[in-house]
Amino acid sequence: MAHQTDEEIWITGIGLVSSLGEGPEDHWCRMGNGGNCEPVVDSETFAPYAVHPLADVDHSTQIPKRGDLRQMGPWQRLGTHTAGLALSDAGIAGDPACLDKIDMIIAADGGERDKDVDSAVLEKIGRRNDPEAFLNETLSTQLRPTLFLTQLPNLMAGNISIVHKVCGSSRTFMGEEMAGVSAAQVALKKMRHGQSELCLIGGAYNAERDDMQFVFELGHYLWPGEFEPLWERQKKGGGIVTGSVGAFLVLESRSHATARGARAYARLSEVLADRCNRAPGAAAENARRQIDELDSSLEAGPLAVLSGACGAEPITSEERAFLESLSNRGLDVSIRAIGSMLGHSVEAQFLSGLALAAIAISKKQLFGPVAGSDAEKPYDGETDRILVTSWGHWRGEGMALVEAAH
Repeated sequence: MAHQTDEEIWITGIGLVSSLGEGPEDHWCRMGNGGNCEPVVDSETFAPYAVHPLADVDHSTQIPKRGDLRQMGPWQRLGTHTAGLALSDAGIAGDPACLDKIDMIIAADGGERDKDVDSAVLEKIGRRNDPEAFLNETLSTQLRPTLFLTQLPNLMAGNISIVHKVCGSSRTFMGEEMAGVSAAQVALKKMRHGQSELCLIGGAYNAERDDMQFVFELGHYLWPGEFEPLWERQKKGGGIVTGSVGAFLVLESRSHATARGARAYARLSEVLADRCNRAPGAAAENARRQIDELDSSLEAGPLAVLSGACGAEPITSEERAFLESLSNRGLDVSIRAIGSMLGHSVEAQFLSGLALAAIAISKKQLFGPVAGSDAEKPYDGETDRILVTSWGHWRGEGMALVEAAH
């Protein structure tokens, strides 16, 4: 059995792309350092539902070969591009000594579909007396295997390996928000047990897709009408506003980072995860157990929280009540909802929270409250620890502690 070490795990590279821009500095400047964050929202394309659209990105800066770009859909381009940003930010892009051994863990969804083909199938199947037979025939004759194979989740990792020459082990998690939590948790465990000293973790979500809007609305999850910050939606029944986000991090053992002269944004101290049947109070009970595990690291005083709350009810209200109850432990909590700033990015949600936490800690200042939210209060003083949460819209409760690196 591998021996667990107490060595710090540093975040040495950040790739972050969203509606607010590209890279740590873009997000720091746009997210209210000294003021309020003004979200970027598209309320027209998918009306009556809003999305946080991806900022203008030149993918050729990270994916220079046109052939590579052509064979990727928007989701894979976003992930591959953002991974390249993280590698460059860590100073290991183009360094064979690091790239040959860096392990990679990806949080991915099920790939992108051809909406024109899907629409044609849905239109015809409603007029058939033999819908099952028609569907089987269509799957075998009209849908080419390559249509889906080029979008398989594992191929995001494959494209990152090909484009950026990442040659270590590779693992892909699927499972909505908890895929991102698992990617971070497994990477941290591997590194603490000496199985890796350098990891690339990340995920991407393309919100600007009719099929994903359709799927979320089938579950009655989306927020209709004019955009409002996440906590303000609670008063009217709640709802999700999705956002296109790519979030990748380079995790590195302290000894490896110092040996090559790398700087740290922050350290990833702990990642915890659990799941329940979402009976009333069950998710909060999981979160209380997680806080108990972190108890020795959470001394009384100010605590910044980056919440990955999705906006849907009743789980968003339950999470907010739990976070506010931390005052009973002597914690003066200041909450920021990632979903208000970047939108809900499902697999990338937790990872974007880790990236934003590392940025804020490196700046020693928490992001300002989102414009239009009465629930988010200013945070005074230096920020040297941030709690990052992610309660999935359907299942799963994750939590991480990000702290200043020693």
